[in-house]
Parts: sequence; C-alpha cells; structure tokens
Amino acid sequence: MKEIILNNKKNGMAMLLLCIVLYLAGIGVTVLGTIMRSDIIIAIGILWLCIGWVPFLGLRILKPQEALVLTLFGKYVGTLKDAGFYYVNPFCGAVNPAAKTKLNQSGDVDNGGKNVLAALGNANAAAAMAAESAGKKISMKVMTLSNSRQKINDCLGNPIEIGIAVTWRVVDTAKAVFDVDNYKEYLSLQCDSALRNIVRLYPYDVAPNVDTTGDGVADEGSLRGSSEVVAQRIRDEIQSKVADAGLEIIEARITYLAYAPEIAAVMLQRQQASAIIDARKMIVDGAVGMVEMALNRLNESELVELDEERKAAMVSNLLVVLCANHDAQPIVNSGSLY
Repeated sequence: MKEIILNNKKNGMAMLLLCIVLYLAGIGVTVLGTIMRSDIIIAIGILWLCIGWVPFLGLRILKPQEALVLTLFGKYVGTLKDAGFYYVNPFCGAVNPAAKTKLNQSGDVDNGGKNVLAALGNANAAAAMAAESAGKKISMKVMTLSNSRQKINDCLGNPIEIGIAVTWRVVDTAKAVFDVDNYKEYLSLQCDSALRNIVRLYPYDVAPNVDTTGDGVADEGSLRGSSEVVAQRIRDEIQSKVADAGLEIIEARITYLAYAPEIAAVMLQRQQASAIIDARKMIVDGAVGMVEMALNRLNESELVELDEERKAAMVSNLLVVLCANHDAQPIVNSGSLY
C-alpha cells in the first residue's frame, strides 16, 4: 500500500463558515415558510435542518505530529499529516486499528470519552463524529516501548531474564494501517522474537570458545560486556521485521539483565569463586616477585650467606607471610642462625 498525502484540504475555516451560514439559512427558510404559510417552503427548511449537520462531519483538526488515514466506502483516499484545519468528504471515515491498543509505552493517543456525545441527537452528531475521528488519529511522535522481561537461554543454555526499551515511530501510515492487522501489537511481537534471536547468540558473561559474530573465530562478546553491540543488533533485527509495517526503529536499549532466579545463587557463587581465584593468583605472583627481589638484594649486599636449605626455608616463610589471610605473628630468634 502506497501512502497518499492530502495537502490540498486546508480549507476547514471557510467550509465551517459556509456550513453555519447554510444552516442559519435553513432556519430562515423554515421561518419564512411559516410566515408565508407555504408547506413546500416549510418542508424544504425542515429537511435542511434535519440533514444540514452532515457537512460538519467533513471538518478535521490535526495537531502537530498527528496523522489521519481516510477511507471512502472502504477505499483508501489519502492521509492528512500536516497540522491544520481540514475539510474532506463528510462520508470519509478515519481508520486506525491500533487506536484502542494500550501497550506499556509512551505516546499512545488518548481516545477516552469519545462516546460521551454519541447520543445527544442530530445537533451533536457532528461533535460525536469529531470525537470519534480524534480517537482514530495516528501519532507520528517518537515513542518508547518498554517490553516486559523475558526468560531466555543464552548460548550456553543458562536461563537469563532480559528486558529492552525500543524507541520507534510511524513513518508510513498506509502500511501501518493496511499492511498489518495491528501495528502496535505487531511491533511488540517482533520485539520479543528479535530479542530471542539475538540473545541466544551470546553468553551472559565472557566464555571461552564462543563465536558471537558468526565469522568462525572465538571472541569475547557477551550480553554483560557488549551491551552496545547487542542492542544495535537487536535494533537492526527489529527494523528488518517491521519495515513492511511502516515503522522506524530509532534505538533499542537493554534495560534489565540478570540470571534467572533458579540459577542466580549458583552463578553468584561461581563469580565469587572466580574472583577469589583471580585475587589469589595476583597475590601469589606478587609474593614470588617480592621473594625473588629479597634474595637478590641479600646476594648483592652480601650481608649473609645462605645455603640452599636455608634459602628454601626463607622462601617458604616469606610466601606464608605474604600469602596468608591474617597478619603473621613473628618469632624473634635470639640464638644462632644455625
């Protein structure tokens, strides 16, 4: 479906004045017929008073960043996009299948109260139809969809919970209205699908021998460490799915990322153990360097000569002191070294 923009309909004020004048003229004709006691003139005046409100249905008001998709007896006639006061065919109807759809997002057009004036008679029918069309407006603003958290298995099979926020907008109203059943629900479902497709390619944290780019070479990509890259791939995946629906995905961001509750405690212990091992490795490397430096300084200064057995004892004692979790309790030897 190709979008048709109607730019030559901004004559709402002139048509409003004309409709008011014609309606007042109908009242005048009715009064004149009563004075002249002419049944024909009275009938014409009453007939116009009964149907004279119909032209008011063609009045349309658009605010900035709003659009109205119009159909005439089921045929698409065009879209009003620019802000202004329009007059269109009174029998044109506005179409927006997602008007009543409320997602967890910003920017939904509020159509509440559109039936308040529905039953107030012919005099208020135009107002009721205007309220109806107001509820059918399509917002062209940039909106943010906050998708609910999902439980997904990463590439290692670990269940994780992840949530994303997608910034989007409608760029083609005809495709959004006619090419999909409900563009808001369609977007939400495609976000879920794209999120699963991308997340399953990455581990939660950096893991060995994992290829996340598809080039056959292991890399250090992960959901926790490569959030910008993952978000961009999610955005591209969603865009490829919703382009046919006339939607543009501006940005996608990860808003929540954690292990699933059933394995969170175990993974926390694993991370703690890994941190302890890394810390111990650093302590041992530093202790070995300090022992080596101490032995070299003693040999250079020739303060004392140690045989291999005494060097081994000294190395053992220094490593115990440097690698211990608690402060060492020194024992002073007041006797002979040997």
